[in-house]
Amino acid sequence: MLVHPQFDPVAFSIGPVSVRWYGLMYLAGFLIFSWLGRARAREAWRGISVQDVDDLLFWGVFGVILGGRLGYVFLYKPGEYLRNPLEIVKVWHGGMASHGGIIGVILVMWLFARARAKSFLTVADFVVPLIPLGLAAGRLGNFINGELWGRPADPSIWPWAMVFPQAHDGGVPRHPSQLYQFALEGVLLFVILWLYTRRPRVAGTAGALFLVGYGTLRFIAEFAREPDEFLGLLPGRLSMGQWLSLPMIVAGLVLMVLLLRRAARQRVAAS
Repeated sequence: MLVHPQFDPVAFSIGPVSVRWYGLMYLAGFLIFSWLGRARAREAWRGISVQDVDDLLFWGVFGVILGGRLGYVFLYKPGEYLRNPLEIVKVWHGGMASHGGIIGVILVMWLFARARAKSFLTVADFVVPLIPLGLAAGRLGNFINGELWGRPADPSIWPWAMVFPQAHDGGVPRHPSQLYQFALEGVLLFVILWLYTRRPRVAGTAGALFLVGYGTLRFIAEFAREPDEFLGLLPGRLSMGQWLSLPMIVAGLVLMVLLLRRAARQRVAAS
């Protein structure tokens, strides 16, 4: 059995300003996006330039932060924030939703595609393989903060079960679900999408694969994650994260089938 290291959430301070590890993880995610995006933009067939990557990153920062915050506000605690609307802007108090961040990124991609007269599917296929490592960085931030811990786990079965002193029952060994999500939604999803997009594919199918992949892996990881205390388990004994993931999976599967069928019809018509 392990014990959470109780990291100091503040990485360093400059005078009265404290820089937190969680914020640095967001910065790391954006830097990874820029680095990988610039590398891929050198391949002309992708239809995205290095300048486009810089602009997408600039727009994407707002999409992630605004989408993540508003997603948490409206999906998790709408009543509380409607009663105290000024709390919405106090992001330093915590409260970000990855599903909301993804919606924010989708909106940014659509706006960017319209502004640059590009295909939304082309933009989406370029962007989605760059997202998972940013998600992984965020999960590391959660682990450093000792938040979003997992459900109770038997150390005799799960030898890496970890005690989180921050939990309301701090002596109970739990799944380190932040690290599970780091591995699944972050690293594994990145590898899947990166390999899939190494060569040209039917336009939009990488985006569809992201929806299916993220939704499925998040759904699986949620079985090990402690449900939000103020929500608990919802109908079907599923968490809010699982219910939000199901529409992603369905939408991704439907989109994948439609895109592949359309491509097949076009090939037949051209032959």
